[in-house]
Amino acid sequence: MNFSLSDDHRLLKDSARTFLDAEISLKPLLVPGASVRDAGYADNWSRIAQMGWPGLLIPEEFGGVGLGCVDLVMIVEELGRTLTPSPFLGTLLGTLALLKSDNTALKSRVLREVAAGELALALAVAESDGREEGPDRETAADPHGAGWRISGRKSFVIDASEAQTLIVSARAGPDDERRFFLVDASQIGVDVVLEPWRDITRQVCAVTLARADAEPLGGAEIWPWVRDRALLALAAESAAGVRQVLDVTAAYARERVAFGRPIGAYQAIKHSLAEMLGQAEAARTAVLYAAWALSEEHARAPLAAAMAKAYACDAYVEAARRSIQVFGAIGFTWEMPNHLYLKRALANAEMFGAGRDHRSRVIDMACAELAA
Repeated sequence: MNFSLSDDHRLLKDSARTFLDAEISLKPLLVPGASVRDAGYADNWSRIAQMGWPGLLIPEEFGGVGLGCVDLVMIVEELGRTLTPSPFLGTLLGTLALLKSDNTALKSRVLREVAAGELALALAVAESDGREEGPDRETAADPHGAGWRISGRKSFVIDASEAQTLIVSARAGPDDERRFFLVDASQIGVDVVLEPWRDITRQVCAVTLARADAEPLGGAEIWPWVRDRALLALAAESAAGVRQVLDVTAAYARERVAFGRPIGAYQAIKHSLAEMLGQAEAARTAVLYAAWALSEEHARAPLAAAMAKAYACDAYVEAARRSIQVFGAIGFTWEMPNHLYLKRALANAEMFGAGRDHRSRVIDMACAELAA
């Protein structure tokens, strides 16, 4: 493959950067007790919807733009660089589940609303222990007339508080197999509560369902396809976060003077910045390869997505910690954004499986490939 970006990719990325630099400010979050809503969570979503980003992956036949995973990375990187507080990720995850659904009529109806910016989504798959892989122990769906009803609880649901529609996984049928359902979040029987979450640039919720009406989307085959693209999104956010942390830290090291010299002139600081640069380059390379593999539906796409997520997210945590060390005492204060990047890094590292989990998956997939 060619790792060079096309002119269209660069244009998409540059337009996203220009837009977000003008519209997004983290200053409201740099005070104790701040929440994601203080930074314009809902208003940011309205602006993003006007840009057409919710329809980026949606085919033109459903009112979207019909672009691929590499294009998606261009947008997600800039959202990650700026820590944009908005329900974009939750809607993206729900959109992915709909794209894989075999319910064509339902998919067409809902995706058109998403592409038009009229509907925000959230994907509810995690159990209370954070596990997203099936079976669904805590949530069950039962037939009811011509439809279904779901009861149970989902945890760590990204952006559920802003979503009008939820995509929920539940055990169903005589074999308790995993199936996915579309649920109207405004109905009686659906309760959404914010989880205590340290990353104040993102909302994460618990969802309780009590015989909530649901429409079927498809079976267990939806999740692996969605999971790989969710891993790509988190990896892209994290790779961009590493680069942003590096740029800010390098700029500070050039300006901050200690003992008559900029601190960037000291070898220990140079070593830290060099390590961060290597991590930034490696993380983005892994992300671009995974994006290409997923766009091509390549056989190694799941392996590439797991590798990108494991490396980029762990690199983000290390880079954010190094940044605070270079900044010194001021890096630990609320008025500096360093802590926001560290919290996002720590959260991304655990979402949809920690690095150790995906490294184990990489080993298993690589061994299976060698044995084939």
